[in-house]
Amino acid sequence: MFGPIRIAASRSSVRAFSTTSSRAADLAKLTLIGHLTKDPEARLTKNEKEYVVYTVATTNYPPPPPDANGERPPTASTFHRVLSFQEHSNRYLQTLKKGSRVYVEAGFELREPEPNADPTTPQGQRQIFLRHETIRVLNRPRAEPETEE
Repeated sequence: MFGPIRIAASRSSVRAFSTTSSRAADLAKLTLIGHLTKDPEARLTKNEKEYVVYTVATTNYPPPPPDANGERPPTASTFHRVLSFQEHSNRYLQTLKKGSRVYVEAGFELREPEPNADPTTPQGQRQIFLRHETIRVLNRPRAEPETEE
């Protein structure tokens, strides 16, 4: 019954797990659903190339377990700084407002500290870079009613 399957599997030159690198299939991506902590901001690199930086706040889930008194500590938030170097995306990002609930996909890169750098500087610390790929607005912030004095 399984004879033809075994023969086909034994002829296959592709292994399910391999010790060799397959760069084309490598992927490091982060998906976020959260709120913009402030309006996205345009900045310039040292080479005068424009990029946009924005921060997405996410709530850590599930909440922490109850403590010895049976009380559950408050749920913490994590803040993710995302950089966009895509010219067409940058124009759109700058139209978004603080408080927007967004779905973000970003490339993830971990950079190790430079060997002789001072540990109190960014170059002396492990850094996580999130490079913007896509964003979708799930909800826009509610407009605050104007009050007359």
